[in-house]
Amino acid sequence: MSRFWVLFKSTAVRLSALYILLFAICAATLVFYVTAMSERLLSGQIRDAVAQEVTQVQRAYDAGGMNLLLRTMERRARQPGANLYLIAGPSGDILAGNVASVQPGVFEEQGWTSVPFSYQRYTDSGVVGHTAIANIFVLDNGLRVLIGRDLGEPERFRVLVRQALMIALAIMGLGAIIIWFGIGRNALKRIDRMSDAGKKIMAGDLSQRLPVGGSGDEFDRLSVSLNNMLERIEKLNEGLRQVSDNIAHDLKTPLTRLRNKAADALDIEDGEVRRSALEGIISESDQLIRTFNALLMISRVEAGSVAAEMSPIELSAIVADSAELYEPVADEAGMALNSEIEPGIEIQGNRELIGQAIFNLLDNAIKYSADTECAGSVSVKLRRRPDGICLSVADHGPGVPPDRREDVLKRFVRLDESRSKPGTGLGLSLVEAIMELHGGTLELSDTEPGNAERPGLTVSMVFPARLA
Repeated sequence: MSRFWVLFKSTAVRLSALYILLFAICAATLVFYVTAMSERLLSGQIRDAVAQEVTQVQRAYDAGGMNLLLRTMERRARQPGANLYLIAGPSGDILAGNVASVQPGVFEEQGWTSVPFSYQRYTDSGVVGHTAIANIFVLDNGLRVLIGRDLGEPERFRVLVRQALMIALAIMGLGAIIIWFGIGRNALKRIDRMSDAGKKIMAGDLSQRLPVGGSGDEFDRLSVSLNNMLERIEKLNEGLRQVSDNIAHDLKTPLTRLRNKAADALDIEDGEVRRSALEGIISESDQLIRTFNALLMISRVEAGSVAAEMSPIELSAIVADSAELYEPVADEAGMALNSEIEPGIEIQGNRELIGQAIFNLLDNAIKYSADTECAGSVSVKLRRRPDGICLSVADHGPGVPPDRREDVLKRFVRLDESRSKPGTGLGLSLVEAIMELHGGTLELSDTEPGNAERPGLTVSMVFPARLA
């Protein structure tokens, strides 16, 4: 019983109950309406039939007098399902007819009887009542003629129609209740499963997901939306944990070195040497500030706080300006910067973030592919693809092994374990966050798949077609 009350408290079940109640009211109204209309239709047919009988009997009286009238009424009275035929005197005494007795006072009226009256047949045994309506007219000699029709047939029809409709209503109501209970119970079970999963999630197990039945109904849509949200929360929590671990690992060393340099600078008496030490401290501080600014930017992008700054931008112009800006940097590193930019490409996005992402990719490509032995080249391409718009930056450096490509997208992860090159390990993480904000993807592949020594790395920013 307790589960029934819990079931009845759900909104879906309450709405179903209200619909069933409304259906029952409409069905009951329909039953009485159909019954009343059927009874009215039969009554009208009966009155028309009786009126025709009266006309024919009056014609027989006019044509042949009482003899023809009696023969006509006797012949019609013997037919199956005959009407009521009576001849009574001026005082109401029955003189002839196929009815044994009628309700007192009936012959006092003329024309149609105001209300149905009761009568008894010759074949009735005991007290058996019948009702009828009749038309009464008076002959020239004062005799009264009653021609009527029994109401048993329309009454039986009315009862039959009402019973049929009531049975149909009962069957439909019972079926509706069974369906309502079955659907409501199934919905309650699904809600219980969702509640159990929610309790595990609140207990800290973010790997739990709400059940999806596959029917595509509102519960499935809600579960899919919440599961996407949980996946996002789990990813953010995992990123936060990694950031905490990496901050403790990667920032502890430069902070310790910065503190030691500051302590050593206090003991230096030579002004030039002290100035050089202080400049080194400032350089270390700037690097730390850049690291924290990158972390702050990633957090802002992942939180979506800059999503409202989306606007139509010309991506072709942004890529061209970025390539032009980095050409001197590539020349200084002994490399060539080639660009193939399809003109007129526009998207809905954030100009500053996309520009920052392009700068990060160009900086990484030049930094990790340039060396003194073999200075390669960097290529920037912007083109349309069937699945969207692709912006790729390709280099000919050592590349990234396929099994480490997911790792380099994590924060503070660097393949250069010796940290011989400057950087924070946050560049690709920021680019990935920017692409997620724009609904795109970040793809990593080899520039020259057949070159085992220097396969290079191609990083592609793929924007969805809906942004174009």
